[in-house]
Amino acid sequence: MKHDLLGLYPLSGEEIDEILTLGLGMKALLKRGGSLSDLKGRSVFTLFFENSTRTRCSFELAAKKLGATVVNLGVSTSSVQKGETLVDTGKTLDAMRCDVIVIRHPAGGAPKLLADTVRAHVVNAGDGMTEHPTQALLDMLTMREHLGTIAGKKVAILGDIRHSRVAKSNLYGLTKLGAEVSLFAPRTLMPAGMDALGARICSSREEAVEGADVVMGLRIQLERQKAGNFPSLGEYARYYGVDSRILSYAKQGALVMHPGPVNRGVELTSAVIDGAQSRIEDQVLSGVAVRMAVLKLITREDGYDL
Repeated sequence: MKHDLLGLYPLSGEEIDEILTLGLGMKALLKRGGSLSDLKGRSVFTLFFENSTRTRCSFELAAKKLGATVVNLGVSTSSVQKGETLVDTGKTLDAMRCDVIVIRHPAGGAPKLLADTVRAHVVNAGDGMTEHPTQALLDMLTMREHLGTIAGKKVAILGDIRHSRVAKSNLYGLTKLGAEVSLFAPRTLMPAGMDALGARICSSREEAVEGADVVMGLRIQLERQKAGNFPSLGEYARYYGVDSRILSYAKQGALVMHPGPVNRGVELTSAVIDGAQSRIEDQVLSGVAVRMAVLKLITREDGYDL
């Protein structure tokens, strides 16, 4: 059976916990400067139809740390620009005996379409406004490392919930691990039905952050501001951003997190971003570690019939 990682929604809490446990071991390895050879002789292709720095580089480094050959398929210079479909691109990579395809795509469901078409393992690196599973996994890895456990913890997520695949994947994963998730956003940026997925919808920043173990800001997607979701960035920062006063409502020593890139002074103030409670930079190393864990786990029972 071929293993893929298309989202956290289909996974059980036990499966997520297995990834995090291995990820913690991988992070310890990275801190020692170590590497492994689990993927020696295998190839990992990154196929990004949207811009990315952290996610793409993190996957590439994770694959190399496992001994894989990594190929970054530049979509802007590929046959996609000549009209080649995603399915045909996947078939071409299959013909090359590609082992893993890491895909980011603006259309929700694109990784599933690719996974249903190719023999290679497929990892979703973000699809539309649907999911970003490895970002949520690295967030949870960071929480587990610093808090010891996720069960029973309160996580406040504030920002552009509507357009955030990160928020959705975190909600799926955190609730399966027993955390309480509180959401707050401008009414125009809060999609309907999030409470049905297990979130507590809050009417103020103070309510969302009160007693939180983790306070997570989300990037305001400036490219969507033309839709008039809020009057201005200044007003957003004043009424919806996280500053030291808002952070004081959380538990003492609560973790401050953000998937990045951060709009300084908008979602979080510089004092919060650079403060002692911030784990934003630590999330980056967690990203390499958890992606190593994902690549190792999905390929462990693999093999083409050559």
